[in-house]
Amino acid sequence: MTTTAAARTTDETVDAFFAAFGAGDSEALLGQFADTVDFRVSGAPNVPWAGSRSTKAEIAEFFGLFPQLLSGPESFEITTRISQGQDAVVIADCVFEVTATQKKFHNRYALHFTVVEGRIARYHMYEDSYAIHEAFTA
Repeated sequence: MTTTAAARTTDETVDAFFAAFGAGDSEALLGQFADTVDFRVSGAPNVPWAGSRSTKAEIAEFFGLFPQLLSGPESFEITTRISQGQDAVVIADCVFEVTATQKKFHNRYALHFTVVEGRIARYHMYEDSYAIHEAFTA
């Protein structure tokens, strides 16, 4: 991990993102994002949060889906974080349950953040969309 000022800013922003997400603080969470974001989550068509977004309103809708569709995480652990300059990649493991089907899914995913001037300008998520698709299938 680098110790440059840019890496510290990136790390601090990523830390603030996860703190706000974990606390369910949507205002603080949205405050971590730039006004326009390259925001992408690839996935199966029946995964409600898959797709591209760019505005804070669209990002707020994205994060608002989770409490509507999923039970709280059964487990969540960040296993790896690599930061260099404006970029950080976080690898995490989590287990959630889809409330409509009562099916659980294990998701090991990677998040690629790019932080510009202390705000998240890129958020690309790479997750096991097949496992999530299966959990949404009745």
